[in-house]
Amino acid sequence: MSTQNFNLPDVGEGLTEAEIVTWKVAPGDTVAINDVICEIETAKSLVELPSPHAGVVGELLAAEGTTVEVGSPIITFVTDPSTSSGTQGGAAGPGVIATAEAPAPEEGGGSVLVGYGSGGGATSRRKRPAERPVRSSVGVIAKPPIRKLARDLGVDLTTVTPTGADGEVTRDDVMTHAQQASVFRNIETPEWGAVREETVPAPQNAPAGLARGVSASPASASGQTDDRTESIPVKGVRKATSSAMVQSAYSAPHVTVWKEIDASRTMELVKRLKASPDYADIRVSPLLIMARAVIWAARRTPMVNAAWIETEGGAEISVRHYVNLGIAAATPRGLLVPNIKDAQDLSMKDLARALNRLTLTAREGKTSPADQQGGTITITNIGVFGMDAGTPIINPGEAGIVAMGTISQKPWVVDGEVRPRWVTTVAGSFDHRVIDGDGMSRFIADVASVLEEPALLVE
Repeated sequence: MSTQNFNLPDVGEGLTEAEIVTWKVAPGDTVAINDVICEIETAKSLVELPSPHAGVVGELLAAEGTTVEVGSPIITFVTDPSTSSGTQGGAAGPGVIATAEAPAPEEGGGSVLVGYGSGGGATSRRKRPAERPVRSSVGVIAKPPIRKLARDLGVDLTTVTPTGADGEVTRDDVMTHAQQASVFRNIETPEWGAVREETVPAPQNAPAGLARGVSASPASASGQTDDRTESIPVKGVRKATSSAMVQSAYSAPHVTVWKEIDASRTMELVKRLKASPDYADIRVSPLLIMARAVIWAARRTPMVNAAWIETEGGAEISVRHYVNLGIAAATPRGLLVPNIKDAQDLSMKDLARALNRLTLTAREGKTSPADQQGGTITITNIGVFGMDAGTPIINPGEAGIVAMGTISQKPWVVDGEVRPRWVTTVAGSFDHRVIDGDGMSRFIADVASVLEEPALLVE
């Protein structure tokens, strides 16, 4: 028997640290290669770390709630050298930690990377061929990754309508079902307690920095702890967001323009799409039309989809001839901006499905780092919070962001008569180094034109 250290790996995001959120194992537990041992939070996402060894958990070297540098030991394993074939030291990311005992790949599917466990406990599991559809005792056909997704989202597969070949439940089926079951499950407003302010103290005799989420309040002048305030450490997504927003606000000269528009025909189109059998399993909202409008308008004014790039010789403007459409999402972990890759190539229906997946995945805290990289222009839907307009800060690496306000009925003059219409405000912030006032105005006017008359999208 031998003792092996497992160091916090670089999970492939170029980050230098991560927080230990939850340990899935305890000293004395028996684990197999690929069993999930803990969940970590980086500045971009929650990541499950699989075990690189088969053996017994020795010691947990980092407490939950602590921030650990990449390369630092976090756990020890007691292993049998004759059976353990994992990678020592955690030099690789979770997708390539171990290749031993990897299931055989599907035909034509390329190699299978081991490292993403099923999210269960730390008990050994019998291996099954990867990607083989499995029929349960109740007759549902679904591949193992789809079953894991359903478990993660709390979806009962027996209630999902399958659309795959031979009645197989697909990823889209699970995502759509979960979306329709509880659209706002993670953004409920908690009730205020009887105590107006509260401080959660650090555990007694705990080393500094081990308190989870909240640190003890500073002592007052009399030496007593002030229980009227609360200190929340800035880390993870909040730390990354604050740094990015400060960098953007103080490096890119922001200019914001906005326009109030009659979106009644957009609301009529949304109503028709909801009633269409083609969209029966897809959630449709005005955000879908807004997304199509932004893509359409960006093609007419390419500079809003560009980026300012600092170079050794000065600077240059990179104009992208594709749209990776970012959607700002308020999640339990903070603000995330995942993006839909090559959104310009998607049909209306495919874009609706992509928005459904993006929104649900973000709210469930499952957004991957890759989904947050490479965005070219962003939409923030502040209307869901009842806001009419705002001056959003540009996402770093982009030149424009569009804010969509709430859509509500207001008096509007139509053909000389005042009538009730569905009215909204579209605002856009832009990097004035990249695009001038005429370009900004044309772009927002184009977006407004589509929301006023969605038939413009038919070419």
